[in-house]
Amino acid sequence: MKLTIRLSALVKIALVACPASLFAQERIELDSVISKARANYPSIHQKGILQQTEAISLQNLNKGYLPQLSLNGQATYQSDVTQINIPFPGITVNPLSKDQYKAAIDVEQVVFDGGLIAGQKSLQRLSSKLESEKIEVELQKVKERVQQIYLTALMLDEQLKQVELMQLDLQVGYRKTEALVKNGVSFQSNLNAMEAELLKADQRAIELSASRKGLINALSLFIGKELPVGVKLQVPRTMQVVTDIVRRELSLFEKQNDVITQQRRLLLSKSLPKASLFGQGGYGRPGLNMLQNRFDWFYIGGIRLNWNISNLYTFRKEKQLADISARSLDLQKETFLLNTNIQLTQQQAEIDKLEALITTDKKIIDLREKIKNAAGAQLENQVINASDYIREVNSEDQARQALIIHQIQLVQAKINYSTIAGY
Repeated sequence: MKLTIRLSALVKIALVACPASLFAQERIELDSVISKARANYPSIHQKGILQQTEAISLQNLNKGYLPQLSLNGQATYQSDVTQINIPFPGITVNPLSKDQYKAAIDVEQVVFDGGLIAGQKSLQRLSSKLESEKIEVELQKVKERVQQIYLTALMLDEQLKQVELMQLDLQVGYRKTEALVKNGVSFQSNLNAMEAELLKADQRAIELSASRKGLINALSLFIGKELPVGVKLQVPRTMQVVTDIVRRELSLFEKQNDVITQQRRLLLSKSLPKASLFGQGGYGRPGLNMLQNRFDWFYIGGIRLNWNISNLYTFRKEKQLADISARSLDLQKETFLLNTNIQLTQQQAEIDKLEALITTDKKIIDLREKIKNAAGAQLENQVINASDYIREVNSEDQARQALIIHQIQLVQAKINYSTIAGY
């Protein structure tokens, strides 16, 4: 029997005391874990890619302000050419060749584009901000997952501590029962019942430790650094219950609205006339003088006004589509705020409930502890048997477990409230 008790104690030391010694080696806080998980999450690197894409796109759009060059060449053969058959004394006009050649360089410089290029640049910047905000919304979900894992591991820590206390109570009862068996005033079955409960407590510690190890490994993957199994998890500070909603989704709605507004402005820019300077220089046959059938250099320059009136055909409908998108976005925002406020109301009710339960838990524990202490004395005086004592120990343990669960749930509820609000 003594050997069994020693083995039980060794299991307890290995699963509870040993991790506790490791806890002193490294401590982590929830905020630190969230920060590291955010920095390690692959999506965060998309922000750098977005910045590079934006810079390249803006550089390309800026090229629209530079002179636009094009090199053109053509060789043609036509079935007939213009001929002058009116005779003039002493003048002979040779007809043009049916095969004609032309090579030229065209240059065009934008003078007025209706703000099209500037609008496209603004749209590119807004689109990049919108994509960046989508990444922030995704990272918010990572934060929620890390919080859930961290708080679950923290609850297991508290449950392991309670298992250790329960083991101590059972060992006290075991020693008392063992003394009674030696004195011949109690049955061996009572001692066996105590030993079985100790083994069950050891099994529970094994299960809790294994579950905790899995959660710590998950946190290690999130932060990109291996955490020791016995790392100490600090209890998060109490989160202040707030009333304002500052979710990243609201910023996302705002960025989407900015994009729609800029798209409306671009519709107007596309419908305005465009003005540019142009020039052309080249070499061909014939040149600009159509009466000379020979290769010659030529050039031409001027100002060009272009107004694509057909854009006005679709301007009104495209503006209506943009207005519909804006109204749809407003409805999505209103729906989101309504659902968020409902969640906050429910979470506040959960906080109030848990605070009330914790108050009751503490009263129950105080009573259960008194009952258990009385049962210990009754066991020693043979008023009750081992099973009765075990029942009272288990009742106190259940009460303490309820308190542990409710305390961690309260921390989690307050953190969830802040998270729902966007803090």
